Amino acid sequence: MSREIIRTDHAPQPPRTYSQAVKAAGLIFVAGQTPFDPVTGDVVGATIQEQTAQCLRNVSAILAAAGSSLSKAVSATAVIAEEADLAGLNEEWVKWFPVDPPARQLAQLPARPKGMRVLVAVIASA
Repeated sequence: MSREIIRTDHAPQPPRTYSQAVKAAGLIFVAGQTPFDPVTGDVVGATIQEQTAQCLRNVSAILAAAGSSLSKAVSATAVIAEEADLAGLNEEWVKWFPVDPPARQLAQLPARPKGMRVLVAVIASA
């Protein structure tokens, strides 16, 4: 099976230990995206809603670089810092996935670098 590494400057650059995304078997596997601005490296927003939106902007940029979009997302994993953030995450989530959202898993962040409250990973069809 062939695979293609996906990279864009429109999303934060990962460390050398993993890729922003990998396209293989008709799917795009987007690594967990943080609420960091791709230019400044700073966390965008203080609320879970603002940070979720930035994570999804980063995911969208990577999917676009791979020739896909959030509308083709089949699975998503959201990792939040606090259980209390779930309502705010869901509030923002429905703005990005108003119809037929992807399957979703949820976990809690073990650590919060730079004030990060959320991380989102997605699998989408190519």
